[in-house]
Amino acid sequence: MLIQRLDATTPGHPTADDQLLWSALGLVLFVLVVALLRDHRVLQRYAYLSVATALVLMLVPVFFPAVNGAHIWIRFAGLSFQPGEFAKILLAVFFASYLAANRTALALTGRRLFWKLRLLPGRVLGPILAIWLLSVGLLVLERDLGTSLLFFGLFVIMLFTATGRIGWIAIGLLLAALGAYAVGTLEPHVNSRVDDWLNPFASIERGEGPGQLAQSLFAFGAGGLLGAGLGHGQSFLIGFAAKSDFILATAGEELGLVGLTAILLLYGLLVARGFRAGLALRDPFGRLLATGLASIIALQVFVIAGGVTGLIPLTGMAMPFLAQGGSSVVTNWIIVALLVRLSDSARRPRPAQEAAE
Repeated sequence: MLIQRLDATTPGHPTADDQLLWSALGLVLFVLVVALLRDHRVLQRYAYLSVATALVLMLVPVFFPAVNGAHIWIRFAGLSFQPGEFAKILLAVFFASYLAANRTALALTGRRLFWKLRLLPGRVLGPILAIWLLSVGLLVLERDLGTSLLFFGLFVIMLFTATGRIGWIAIGLLLAALGAYAVGTLEPHVNSRVDDWLNPFASIERGEGPGQLAQSLFAFGAGGLLGAGLGHGQSFLIGFAAKSDFILATAGEELGLVGLTAILLLYGLLVARGFRAGLALRDPFGRLLATGLASIIALQVFVIAGGVTGLIPLTGMAMPFLAQGGSSVVTNWIIVALLVRLSDSARRPRPAQEAAE
């Protein structure tokens, strides 16, 4: 509905019909995954096939022309496809499978560094660390920094879940800060976004007019408590990204703080149910997979909501189920289907023999 409303102000670029078709495809895949995947533990057998497929999906866009400065799209016969969206599910499956298989070694072995932090053996941490570095390196090469941040956060959260050591969260935050500083300093495209974040009104002071982030902040401010009403906002002034990266600004302006809070609470409820399914599952693989999938949604919401409100520098990523983007919509429906299957497994009564044990 929001995309249809924005189409009215950009008649030359209608996208709502395409979004509806992608949503229908996502629903079909949702039904197929729930119907065909009777036991989530089957996915554990295909861990290395999953990671190999994920790396191929992330590598292919390098050979296609850049779109808005990033090599993340495949365009063919009038259709566009973002393979990195599907790679995040495959990487979550691999991380969950590998960490579940090596959870004892990850939790109990290694040389103590300080406090409760241990340096894990290379034979245990090496393979998964190499896969993570390779995937993030490919994304940085493609200038898909939003997804690289997502993969980094997913890796740290799942490693913490598998080991129970809070030191990995501290190390993850430190490495994220160092990486963000290095990329923000060396990469001009990222450096310009950091500058916009530090002073979003600099272009106005220079007499060039408001940029995207400034227009986004104006939209949130104009929305007030109850919003301007559907169809009465001016967020189309943001430009080409009003339907994708900045669609949350339209929701904030037209639905107000109340509507925006309701949207964020719905995301929070979805993520909380995913975590709860993970806590209820008895097998380590399912527990880690549910945690990873729920974390993907949580990280996407945080990165986009934080970027368009000026909390953190903006990175390109689609708001789940809200922003324009066919690949993102389909992928998120698959994630929800997997969470539904995991939740169903968690609620099944245990066999009598297992209950007795």
